Amino acid sequence: MTRPAPVLLAAALALLGTVAQAGPDNDHDPRHWLERMNAALNQMTYQGTFVYVLGDAIDTLRITHIADEHGVREHISSLTGPSREVVRDADGVRWVQSADQPVLADSAFKQSFFPAMPQDVDTLVDGNYALKLGGNSRVAGYDTRQLRVVPRDNYRYGYSLWLERHSGLLLKWELLDSDRKPLARLMFTDIRLGSEVDPVELKRADRLKEFATEESGLPAGQSGITSRPHWQPVRMPPGFELTAHRFHDGGPNGRMFEHLVYSDGLAAVSVYVETRPDDQDFEPTIERHGTTHAYSKPLGDVVVTVVGDVPALTVQTIGDSVGLVSR
Repeated sequence: MTRPAPVLLAAALALLGTVAQAGPDNDHDPRHWLERMNAALNQMTYQGTFVYVLGDAIDTLRITHIADEHGVREHISSLTGPSREVVRDADGVRWVQSADQPVLADSAFKQSFFPAMPQDVDTLVDGNYALKLGGNSRVAGYDTRQLRVVPRDNYRYGYSLWLERHSGLLLKWELLDSDRKPLARLMFTDIRLGSEVDPVELKRADRLKEFATEESGLPAGQSGITSRPHWQPVRMPPGFELTAHRFHDGGPNGRMFEHLVYSDGLAAVSVYVETRPDDQDFEPTIERHGTTHAYSKPLGDVVVTVVGDVPALTVQTIGDSVGLVSR
């Protein structure tokens, strides 16, 4: 993953445009800082290099993010480790891991690499998180203000965010576990803003169109609730609500598959229920992959799997409460 490059403060101030500025009346208001961060990530044009740290693994990546009359276009490429590229624009997301593999495409999946804070700050704060301002520090040559997103229980992770003081642009973040210890970190090491961005790097991403593409089929990319769930958790942690649902009955000889997505506005959890193979017999298990926990258990003739960037307590609580809905 990559790092953005520092620029002169005067140039940065001239390029911020519509991004909200902090004033003496709201400089100490954490809600205003979160609103400014959301605006900056969506409205600003920037480019640079950042490092992503997860456990003992450190990745360095390059990002070009352009916001203009054509919407938001973003290109991320890895500078270390296996070759990886991601392009996000109005057509969705395309990503490739190597030249001998097809480009995966999803027209509905539009998630950014950066944490997606809800636009409705009141819903976040009045629900399951608290916002708190921290101190000042320097990141990639810029003065920043720390903003902490603190969960009110142990069912979700928290964030520490470092925002550039004049624009609110996110320059560093840490994902925190239930003990408030960092699980993952991302930090820009250099960044350019506005007219200093070289659009050529984004144009290079056009070569991904030359690769063979294949729809990812990611359920996460499918939004909305089109039908009533057949299987559903009866006990959810506070604040999590059903936001997407997909069901496939499998036909006469096929395997039934159901996918539900629950979100509290920041964290999201996927619940999968599918026909259990006749020869599959196992004990309930919890696995951790980076910041993601997955819980699987057999339930009669189906297998229930719950996955999310949430603590193990959350996926197990949800998984153990899944049952067939009375119809």
